[in-house]
Amino acid sequence: MNPSGQSAVVSVSRDERHRFSKPVTAGIRLIEGFGVEGDAHAGATVQHRYLVAKDPTAANLTQVHFIPAELFAELATLGYQVDPGELGENVTTRGIDLIHLALGTRLHLGDDAVVQITGLRSPCSEINGYQKGLMKTLIGTDAAGQVVRKAGVMGIVVRGGTVTPGDAIRVELPAGEQLPLGVV
Repeated sequence: MNPSGQSAVVSVSRDERHRFSKPVTAGIRLIEGFGVEGDAHAGATVQHRYLVAKDPTAANLTQVHFIPAELFAELATLGYQVDPGELGENVTTRGIDLIHLALGTRLHLGDDAVVQITGLRSPCSEINGYQKGLMKTLIGTDAAGQVVRKAGVMGIVVRGGTVTPGDAIRVELPAGEQLPLGVV
């Protein structure tokens, strides 16, 4: 949790072009079933280039990308300087253990927006082009030998709204069995 005891939005980013990093902005507008208005990855069907190559008609499960600010602090201890938006995320959070959320968890952002978590982001090799060796720090193994992907989580917009830094985030776990996140 952050010092106020509340989970919150630290930063928001979007980019109309397919580039690795996204510029930070004062606010983003989420559109139900579509994603971040003005972002290259928004759409009802897949927009990430590697997913389009597989099946351009597939549903877009990666409309919004979240990364915890706590990851940036961890990376700093390893000698990497990473700021919000630089790993391509739309929303930088504080106070939520994103990668351990259950599949289908809903994040209520600010007053209106709701995003349903669809899975983990698998870091791509472009991360090493950004900062050499960084990808290795974003994929590791836990004490049980399970692969841990730290590059954030992806989701779909189930209710639109505007999201700005400082907005509170409320976590709503899905009913029933809590399934772990897979890679999307």
